[in-house]
Amino acid sequence: MKKKLLLLSFGILPILAPAQTIVQRDPEIAKLVGEISADSLRAHVDKLVSFGTRHTLSPDTDKKRGLSAARRWVLSKFQEYAKQSEGRLTATIDTWTLQPDGKRVDKPIEMGNVMATLKGTDPSDNRVFLVTGHIDSRVTDVMNREANAPGANDDGSGTAAVIELCRVMSKAKFSGTIVFVTVCGEEQGLLGAGHLAERAKAENWNLQAVLNNDIMGSNNSSETKIIDNTRLRVFSEGLPLYQLADRAAGIRQLGTENDGPARQLARYVKEVGERYVDKLEVVMIYRNDRYLRGGDHTPFVERGFAAVRFSEMNENFEHQHQDLRVQDKVEYGDYAKFMDFEYLRKNTGINLASLANLAKAPASPENVTVEVRNLTNSTALYWQAPKSGKVKGYYVLMRETHWPFWQKKFFTDKLGMTIPYSKDNYFFAVQAVSNDGNESLPVIPKSNLR
Repeated sequence: MKKKLLLLSFGILPILAPAQTIVQRDPEIAKLVGEISADSLRAHVDKLVSFGTRHTLSPDTDKKRGLSAARRWVLSKFQEYAKQSEGRLTATIDTWTLQPDGKRVDKPIEMGNVMATLKGTDPSDNRVFLVTGHIDSRVTDVMNREANAPGANDDGSGTAAVIELCRVMSKAKFSGTIVFVTVCGEEQGLLGAGHLAERAKAENWNLQAVLNNDIMGSNNSSETKIIDNTRLRVFSEGLPLYQLADRAAGIRQLGTENDGPARQLARYVKEVGERYVDKLEVVMIYRNDRYLRGGDHTPFVERGFAAVRFSEMNENFEHQHQDLRVQDKVEYGDYAKFMDFEYLRKNTGINLASLANLAKAPASPENVTVEVRNLTNSTALYWQAPKSGKVKGYYVLMRETHWPFWQKKFFTDKLGMTIPYSKDNYFFAVQAVSNDGNESLPVIPKSNLR
């Protein structure tokens, strides 16, 4: 099954490729993916669980229990990893005071996102790539700040992934900047993510991609009793919420309802992630999130950033948002013993491959256009070189309008290409490629009509 998936995913490289497709991996990225450790992830989760509860409103005076203690520990891990980065990694807690909101915050509380920034090596490259997991936990009553709330999978799994990514990636060099963040206040209303997304917008970050990890370490489901650690969901919005009214006419004219920034990022994650992580299929879910639920990627898409959510394929609701108890011979509670750390290792590898490929790649091509002034059965595309990065060439991507993924890639070292496929029957995009084969995010062409 996996061999078939690889052929479908990667039998789309240059059109003159031989019949037998070879998956081309960047050796540096492959090595980094191989350094992710299931044992290390387990140790991170066990330590997070040891704080008893990580509820957003938990008392901040206890040095061993509660969210503040957990935040300080994460900061210490980031500071430890900074020592191996040759000065490129810096770590801090971005704090602010939140006033009661009459909803899920009933007292003034000091909030804090723990952030580690791995500075890019190219001074001309101001791109930022963000990976998140939320550090807070809860039980059945979202306002219960006293009860033990282990939060092993929700979202110890995402937090552990962020810590492990920082451990492995802080030793490497990337052109773009990668920011590792454990955000707070997710269970109280996406509070930490909302603060960070607003900061990114206010400070005009060139934020290219947000990978949010939430509930990604369990291989089994409640009710249906499915056990499977070979599939990972990536949620992405279709029509962009941000400034949709202003963009709706162009989207309707070109039929690009399925080609917004988040959906393009999800396609990229699928192709690149499956390139480096064996025995795992990335399953694209065509909605922003699940029914009745929310995630920390949402404040970013609401502000126009490309953001997606990673979650396990089959959720077990007996181990989410539950008081710790045994009822009708069923044990409820979010404990580490219900997790699959090999599965979490693979899911963390998808994050690493995507982040590394993005941050090593050149920036995306500029001013990509398609020639539409004449009736032709071929398609001519033109673009300008990216603002940063060393470029080996460009891929023109193509897929049928009903097809979910890119089907063909045509390579050129020029700033334009004409291919014998009708623009009326296919979607196209262009991405820049580095000497190591790392691809930028694709850019959908605009019409050259003025």
